[in-house]
Amino acid sequence: MDVRTASPTDADNISALIKSVARFFTLHPQGVGAEEFLRSIEPDAIRGYIAAPNFMYWAAFENDSLAGVVAVRDASHLYHLFVGEAFQRRGLARQLWEHARNTAMAAGNHDRMTVNSTPFAVPVYERFGFTTTGPRVETKGIA
Repeated sequence: MDVRTASPTDADNISALIKSVARFFTLHPQGVGAEEFLRSIEPDAIRGYIAAPNFMYWAAFENDSLAGVVAVRDASHLYHLFVGEAFQRRGLARQLWEHARNTAMAAGNHDRMTVNSTPFAVPVYERFGFTTTGPRVETKGIA
């Protein structure tokens, strides 16, 4: 897997990848009620994250196919971590997490990393060492 810094030209594919797995965390399978979140993963929004100075954003490719993405905000918050269905259960999420964590540590974060997880992803984040600190929340169409 080739992990590299995402570029603005990747935004369309990143948006499509995230949308392809959105049904795992939206309360309604078609995203009803989650319009605000869905706008936040449109290509223009993704380009904004990639360009923002407080974001670090990477994309993983296998044979020129986008397999996954990871983003960290302020070197302390895991903002995005998504893996395409065809690439799941192959260790890519861990590879992306470790890349993001190591880069955040190199940028000065030696304290902790936070994440807002969907119920679907809690087991994955627990395997990465995260612990649940609050109750399950359902808001704006997202669990």
